[in-house]
Amino acid sequence: MSVSKKMQMFAEKSSWIRKMFEEGARMKAEFGDEKVFDFSLGNPDVPPPPRFTEVLRELVEEDRPGMHAYMPNGGLPWVREALAAKLSQEQGVEIGAGEVLMTCGAAGALNVVMKALLDPGDEVIILSPFFVEYNFYVDNHGGQTKIVPTDEEFCLDLGAIEAALSEKTKAVLINSPNNPTGQVYSRESLAALGRLLDEAGEKFCTTIYLISDEPYRKIVFDDCEVPSIMEATDNSIVVSSYSKDLSLPGERIGYLAVHPEIFEKTMLLDALTLANRILGFVNAPALMQRVVERLQDETVDTSIYARRREIFCRVLDEAGFEYVRPRGAFYLFPKTPIDDVEFCGLLQEEKILAVPGRGFGAPGYIRLAFCVPDDVIERSADGFKRAMEKCRR
Repeated sequence: MSVSKKMQMFAEKSSWIRKMFEEGARMKAEFGDEKVFDFSLGNPDVPPPPRFTEVLRELVEEDRPGMHAYMPNGGLPWVREALAAKLSQEQGVEIGAGEVLMTCGAAGALNVVMKALLDPGDEVIILSPFFVEYNFYVDNHGGQTKIVPTDEEFCLDLGAIEAALSEKTKAVLINSPNNPTGQVYSRESLAALGRLLDEAGEKFCTTIYLISDEPYRKIVFDDCEVPSIMEATDNSIVVSSYSKDLSLPGERIGYLAVHPEIFEKTMLLDALTLANRILGFVNAPALMQRVVERLQDETVDTSIYARRREIFCRVLDEAGFEYVRPRGAFYLFPKTPIDDVEFCGLLQEEKILAVPGRGFGAPGYIRLAFCVPDDVIERSADGFKRAMEKCRR
């Protein structure tokens, strides 16, 4: 057989979003785009801020020698300086340019971090519900994931995390605002988590890193604040991208930043920089680095997502769903009255596409992405009601 057994297994595990995408394409071809309500993909549709186009044109017209040349693997120095200044404000600690690396999106950053940190058999704790690719990123570099559930509100369950810690634990990976729940972890719970990891590191005579994946940091609602993990523990690493807050997912531009007091910082930064190169990224895209350097204070119009959240919550309320109101990102994660896969089948009968929660490590829920036009959400309301009525009957 030409394909490895591991990749076959991975393809099966990651198939739910792909299945929904393929089913959506089939249904749209059969019934027409306007009759299908596709909430399966987290593909931001809000346009980039107007300043993005202005900056892009300015840079393209410069046409200076070396604009598209190789650079230090960590990225262009002045771009890292601009980002370090912004991150210092967000994280509440003084971060220098040398503590920031530009990467090929947050996915690239996470792979760089795992390559630098993990020995075969090391464990990374991830919290369910979780972004489906986390398992694969850890496995890419010989690690093993240990899945720990969050509580009923999708907040940190510190007791469950503590029970999962061992001498094999290398890191805890969190995602806040969270995909798929939209939950934002509180400052108090992050501080408690930081203390827990520091104490466990002393107990096991090791270092346990707290890694925060933050591509949705700027997409929050109701004046919600996303707390700093760098205030929680020195052994912290932030990874993020401009895919969501600037609506540039296809440009693959992101970054990572380490705490200025992180354990063995020089050795770690050397390993991260080398990983960026030898994983085949070499460096983040040159043009996009120059663009985002000028856009540190820009973001998409998040009021659009806030409005859609309100519309979708009303639709779900009227249909009788139970859910935790999202504080950020652009997803809802309601409970299902029956098995989540079966319920997705009922929704498909109404031409509504959702992703079963088991694809995110949480059976009994569905993920609904509201990065779609307002009218798509509004017109889906009767379909959600009919699906729920079928369950009641």
